Amino acid sequence: MLSQKTRYALRALVELARAEGGQLTSGELALRADAPRKFLEAILLELSRNRLVVSRRGKFGGYTLARPAKDIAFAEVIRVIDGPLGLAPCVSRTAFRKCDDCPDLATCTLREALLRARDATAAVLEGYSLADAATGDGGEVFQA
Repeated sequence: MLSQKTRYALRALVELARAEGGQLTSGELALRADAPRKFLEAILLELSRNRLVVSRRGKFGGYTLARPAKDIAFAEVIRVIDGPLGLAPCVSRTAFRKCDDCPDLATCTLREALLRARDATAAVLEGYSLADAATGDGGEVFQA
């Protein structure tokens, strides 16, 4: 399940994508993303540290996307804010580790289903960019 923090991050980034290279202040983004300003500012700082947005300080400051919106997938944003897409650590590509209560990965009765869920989720979220969300386009079509 997506955290509220990730929802706000995605909404703000989609608003930046709609700005088409233009700059928005944290106040403008908070209004457009329907997010609490202080909380969104902390999220924007995290997105800046992870090179998804660029911030400019001062009177004419604000935020812009660090890369074209078509090059930023929902999956990347979710991983930055919430962590791996997998439902269990043993199926994560970015943070793999054996589950604490699992005696053997090879004979685990849950792992195959969790791998398929991770792969399907990743395929959809990797194929859907901020540009897709900003324009209402469906992104790449995923065939199950």
